[in-house]
Amino acid sequence: MTVFVDTSAFVAYITAEDANHEVARKTWAKLLRDGDRLVTTNYVVVEACMVLQRRLGMSVARAFLQDLLPVVAIEFVDVALHISTVSAFVSSARRGPSIVDCASFAAMRKLGINTFFAFDPHFAEQGFSDVAA
Repeated sequence: MTVFVDTSAFVAYITAEDANHEVARKTWAKLLRDGDRLVTTNYVVVEACMVLQRRLGMSVARAFLQDLLPVVAIEFVDVALHISTVSAFVSSARRGPSIVDCASFAAMRKLGINTFFAFDPHFAEQGFSDVAA
């Protein structure tokens, strides 16, 4: 199975104080054990680095990039995907989802990914299935 990994999952997995930490650790271990293909976007990588650096420091952001991220395939947002992302973000006319979420949804649709690992309700609202549920 191919699973899209969101910032919220990365942050919960890494941050012991996160309310979803234990679920994230168990889910991550199961995904690796089952040999699932993990995918994210470069937008998520940037967002996760920013959150981890701000909350936990540069050493944690570096560990994320060097130790955790290598097992995840990164889909780079190209011009066409970026344009559709901006369009979806602007037309949503509400506080959420974020522009990174919109890029994630567009990438998932482009790649035919229906399952996500996240602690963000916007993915389920878009009709995707939660692997941690």
